[in-house]
Amino acid sequence: MRKDTAMTDMTAGTRASTSELHKDSQTTRRGGGDPGTRGKTTIADGVVEKIAGLAARDVPGVHAMGSGLSRTLGAVRDRVPGGSKSVTRGVKAEVGEVQTALDLEIVVEYGVSIGEVSRDVRENVIAAVERMTGLEVVEVNIAVSDVKLPEEEEEEQEQPRIQ
Repeated sequence: MRKDTAMTDMTAGTRASTSELHKDSQTTRRGGGDPGTRGKTTIADGVVEKIAGLAARDVPGVHAMGSGLSRTLGAVRDRVPGGSKSVTRGVKAEVGEVQTALDLEIVVEYGVSIGEVSRDVRENVIAAVERMTGLEVVEVNIAVSDVKLPEEEEEEQEQPRIQ
């Protein structure tokens, strides 16, 4: 009699030695498949909003993001010590498992073509979000809430920071 213990395969009714079973387990990989595909990755709405906000701000002709009220509150928050600039201002994302949809509110500079700026923002946002997250961007809705006039910038610069 061999020193290997015999094991019975209950489904087939055959006998195999432990050395044969051990040999078979060495050739097959545990867990099956590529280790990179094991598990699930979820992406928070805020992550997509940050990526989209930064990508939209990079487009020439975009002066700011958000409505007048959110920009005013953001300016106050930016001046508070320890406060950080909100890159998600003016961006709302709905994120699913494989797709995302975005709503952006922008302020454009006076003299630029709103249609061209909107197209460029859409292209830049879609490219950045899809490249970084792997999600399919199904739509990017853009609302232009204001136009920044050149004389408005001069008025802002003349006001002292401390009153």
